[in-house]
Amino acid sequence: MRLHWHQRDLRTRDNAGLAAAAQSETVLPVYVYDSEALGTIGKRQRAFLMRGVRALKTRYRELGSDLLVRSGTPDEVLAAVAAEFDADTVHYNEHYRPARRTRQRAVERALSGTGVDTDSRTDLVLVDPGRLDERYPTHGRFYNDWERVPKSRPFDEPSDDRLADVTDGTTVPLPDVDIDLPKAGYTAARDRLDDFLDAGIYDYNDTRDDLARAVEAPTQAVSRLSPYLAGGMIGVREVWEDASAVYDAVTGGEARNVDKYRYELSWREHNYHLLYHNPDLGESNYDDPPNDIEWSGDDDAFEAWVAGETGYPLVDAGMRQLDREGYIHNRPRQVVASFLTKHLLVDWRRGARHFQRQLIDHDYAPNNGNWQWIASTGTDSVDVRIFDPVSQMAKYDDGAAYVTEYVPELRDVPANKIVDWPTLSRGERESLAPNYPHPIVDRNDGYERAQRTFERALGKR
Repeated sequence: MRLHWHQRDLRTRDNAGLAAAAQSETVLPVYVYDSEALGTIGKRQRAFLMRGVRALKTRYRELGSDLLVRSGTPDEVLAAVAAEFDADTVHYNEHYRPARRTRQRAVERALSGTGVDTDSRTDLVLVDPGRLDERYPTHGRFYNDWERVPKSRPFDEPSDDRLADVTDGTTVPLPDVDIDLPKAGYTAARDRLDDFLDAGIYDYNDTRDDLARAVEAPTQAVSRLSPYLAGGMIGVREVWEDASAVYDAVTGGEARNVDKYRYELSWREHNYHLLYHNPDLGESNYDDPPNDIEWSGDDDAFEAWVAGETGYPLVDAGMRQLDREGYIHNRPRQVVASFLTKHLLVDWRRGARHFQRQLIDHDYAPNNGNWQWIASTGTDSVDVRIFDPVSQMAKYDDGAAYVTEYVPELRDVPANKIVDWPTLSRGERESLAPNYPHPIVDRNDGYERAQRTFERALGKR
């Protein structure tokens, strides 16, 4: 008998650890409800993940087995379950967040004392981070090495005769949440991927930043797979193989669009690589400047950003989408992060922690890696990157479709005025939308202050 310890791998298909466990012996799948670990993520994502656990349990029952659910710390629970079922090995998939690695080491210590082996596999990523160099100055250099590494094919779902003939009446609690959650589990993830492969992937590069398209057809402009990848409800090898099959079948502009989607998956890989080699990625600057960054401690500015009341329409729309859906489209996600860290000079860690509390697609490595990239403390070819929220809206939402979807105070304002909102006179703003806030920072002053601050940190002033 072997155990497979499910963590953020809430699926039976394309599961490296589960497939390894089922190669030669009967497998008993186990989920440990670790309230301490789950308490570190937001309630929204916790509710989504618990729905994923329930969907996984249903799938095991369809296969004639069951998912054993136990509460406690993984080291104590798995040692007890291994003894109860006379298991000789516990399989699991590697995770890279420091707290999870600490739990994995505790499991290994507890089991080694009882003569039970452990077997861990690379599953969250296409390429084991340990196979690549420790540091890369830019994503481009990472990608060149990463691309050359062969990618594994998806793993098959274990046959029902490899799964333990057990029943288990326990399940996990479902927290109440303040938003509507997408359907959880592998089937929902697979449906989402199929919808994207049928339509959206063919013009992905052309439409991924089209915010009007994101409102009109949110699961075609982009894949919206991030909650499922973050929760391990679909395997990244399955996504990569299916996207690659489309790529191999198309040419010209369609090939360019499909390849851009595959390229975007490499950013996720890079962020996991950063976390693997830098366990403090969520707390410390990856690329620390020679002088301290003079962050502002302006709590009022931070709270205005959280509430989507900065007076910058694209920023506010992004933050209100986060509040309403637990998700932000990638383009405004970058804009809101840049605005916080540059125009408001608020420490990126505060923004990352807010995202962690609110996002249903929160993923520790991409969240912190991307925040550091935006904050100019991560891997980037540009010393000081600043997104101008006015020009970003002019380029990606010039008809204000995205902004007016989430900022109802502006729905009666002409689109060109919404784009130019921070540059209008106070009197004109009050006449157009008296209930929408004025900008909390001047567009040019904020930009120039950020430039000065980061250049001083870099020793250029």
